[in-house]
Amino acid sequence: QVQLAESGGGLVQAGGSLRLSCAASGGTFSTYAMGWFRQAPGKEREFVAVISRRGSSIYYADSVKGRFTISRDNAKNTVYLQMNSLKPEDTASYYCAARASSVTVEVYDYDYWGQGTQVTVSS
Repeated sequence: QVQLAESGGGLVQAGGSLRLSCAASGGTFSTYAMGWFRQAPGKEREFVAVISRRGSSIYYADSVKGRFTISRDNAKNTVYLQMNSLKPEDTASYYCAARASSVTVEVYDYDYWGQGTQVTVSS
Protein backbone atom coordinates (compact mmCIF):
# COMPACT_ATOMS: atom_id res chain seq x y z
CA GLN A 1 0.00 0.00 0.00
CA VAL A 2 1.43 3.35 -1.02
CA GLN A 3 1.56 6.44 1.20
CA LEU A 4 1.58 9.91 -0.34
CA ALA A 5 2.81 13.21 1.06
CA GLU A 6 2.33 16.53 -0.74
CA SER A 7 4.43 19.64 -0.27
CA GLY A 8 5.02 22.98 -1.93
CA GLY A 9 1.75 24.78 -1.39
CA GLY A 10 1.53 28.35 -0.19
CA LEU A 11 0.31 31.87 -0.81
CA VAL A 12 1.16 33.48 -4.14
CA GLN A 13 0.00 36.51 -6.08
CA ALA A 14 -1.95 36.13 -9.30
CA GLY A 15 0.42 35.48 -12.17
CA GLY A 16 2.92 33.74 -9.94
CA SER A 17 4.16 30.16 -9.87
CA LEU A 18 4.34 27.26 -7.46
CA ARG A 19 5.70 23.74 -7.74
CA LEU A 20 3.95 20.99 -5.85
CA SER A 21 5.67 17.72 -5.03
CA CYS A 22 4.22 14.41 -3.93
CA ALA A 23 6.55 11.83 -2.42
CA ALA A 24 5.40 8.22 -2.41
CA SER A 25 6.50 5.46 -0.07
CA GLY A 26 5.51 1.90 0.74
CA GLY A 27 4.86 0.71 -2.78
CA THR A 28 6.41 0.28 -6.20
CA PHE A 29 5.91 3.81 -7.50
CA SER A 30 6.33 2.95 -11.17
CA THR A 31 3.29 0.65 -11.04
CA TYR A 32 0.93 3.50 -10.12
CA ALA A 33 -0.77 6.01 -12.31
CA MET A 34 -0.62 9.34 -10.50
CA GLY A 35 -2.83 12.37 -10.43
CA TRP A 36 -3.33 15.81 -8.98
CA PHE A 37 -6.80 16.86 -7.93
CA ARG A 38 -8.08 19.91 -6.10
CA GLN A 39 -10.97 20.92 -3.92
CA ALA A 40 -12.12 24.43 -3.17
CA PRO A 41 -14.37 25.22 -0.19
CA GLY A 42 -17.96 24.20 -0.88
CA LYS A 43 -17.05 22.43 -4.12
CA GLU A 44 -16.45 18.85 -5.13
CA ARG A 45 -12.98 17.49 -5.66
CA GLU A 46 -11.98 17.87 -9.30
CA PHE A 47 -9.40 16.51 -11.70
CA VAL A 48 -6.41 18.75 -12.47
CA ALA A 49 -3.77 16.57 -14.16
CA VAL A 50 -2.88 12.89 -14.38
CA ILE A 51 0.09 10.92 -15.66
CA SER A 52 0.48 7.29 -16.58
CA ARG A 53 2.88 4.87 -14.95
CA ARG A 54 5.71 5.55 -17.39
CA GLY A 55 4.73 9.14 -18.09
CA SER A 56 3.76 8.46 -21.68
CA SER A 57 0.14 9.58 -21.25
CA ILE A 58 -0.78 12.90 -19.65
CA TYR A 59 -4.14 14.63 -19.37
CA TYR A 60 -5.05 18.09 -18.11
CA ALA A 61 -8.27 19.76 -17.14
CA ASP A 62 -9.20 22.46 -19.63
CA SER A 63 -8.98 25.08 -16.88
CA VAL A 64 -5.25 24.46 -16.35
CA LYS A 65 -4.11 23.43 -19.81
CA GLY A 66 -1.13 25.49 -20.95
CA ARG A 67 -0.42 26.74 -17.41
CA PHE A 68 0.21 23.57 -15.37
CA THR A 69 2.64 20.75 -16.08
CA ILE A 70 2.60 17.33 -14.42
CA SER A 71 5.71 15.18 -14.38
CA ARG A 72 7.11 12.23 -12.48
CA ASP A 73 10.50 10.87 -11.52
CA ASN A 74 10.17 7.14 -10.92
CA ALA A 75 13.72 6.97 -9.56
CA LYS A 76 12.77 9.46 -6.83
CA ASN A 77 9.23 8.12 -6.25
CA THR A 78 7.91 11.62 -6.78
CA VAL A 79 5.29 13.33 -8.93
CA TYR A 80 5.30 17.08 -9.52
CA LEU A 81 2.86 19.76 -10.54
CA GLN A 82 4.41 22.94 -11.91
CA MET A 83 1.81 25.70 -11.77
CA ASN A 84 2.42 28.91 -13.71
CA SER A 85 0.28 31.97 -14.38
CA LEU A 86 -1.77 31.22 -11.31
CA LYS A 87 -5.23 32.73 -10.98
CA PRO A 88 -7.40 33.36 -7.91
CA GLU A 89 -9.73 30.60 -9.11
CA ASP A 90 -6.87 28.11 -8.69
CA THR A 91 -7.17 28.57 -4.92
CA ALA A 92 -7.88 25.16 -3.40
CA SER A 93 -6.45 22.26 -1.47
CA TYR A 94 -4.40 20.17 -3.89
CA TYR A 95 -4.29 16.40 -3.48
CA CYS A 96 -1.98 13.80 -4.90
CA ALA A 97 -3.52 10.42 -5.71
CA ALA A 98 -2.37 7.01 -6.92
CA ARG A 99 -4.03 4.20 -8.81
CA ALA A 100 -2.54 0.74 -9.31
CA SER A 101 -3.79 0.52 -12.86
CA SER A 102 -4.04 2.53 -16.04
CA VAL A 103 -4.42 6.29 -15.87
CA THR A 104 -7.87 7.87 -15.75
CA VAL A 105 -9.20 11.35 -15.03
CA GLU A 106 -11.96 10.18 -12.68
CA VAL A 107 -11.55 11.12 -9.04
CA TYR A 108 -13.24 7.96 -7.78
CA ASP A 109 -10.89 5.67 -9.71
CA TYR A 110 -7.97 6.60 -7.45
CA ASP A 111 -7.38 4.45 -4.41
CA TYR A 112 -4.69 6.26 -2.43
CA TRP A 113 -4.66 9.88 -1.40
CA GLY A 114 -2.36 12.31 0.34
CA GLN A 115 -3.45 14.78 3.00
CA GLY A 116 -3.39 17.73 0.64
CA THR A 117 -1.53 21.01 0.43
CA GLN A 118 -3.18 24.43 0.36
CA VAL A 119 -2.66 26.79 -2.56
CA THR A 120 -3.96 30.32 -2.18
CA VAL A 121 -3.74 32.82 -5.04
CA SER A 122 -4.37 36.45 -4.17
CA SER A 123 -5.64 38.96 -6.71
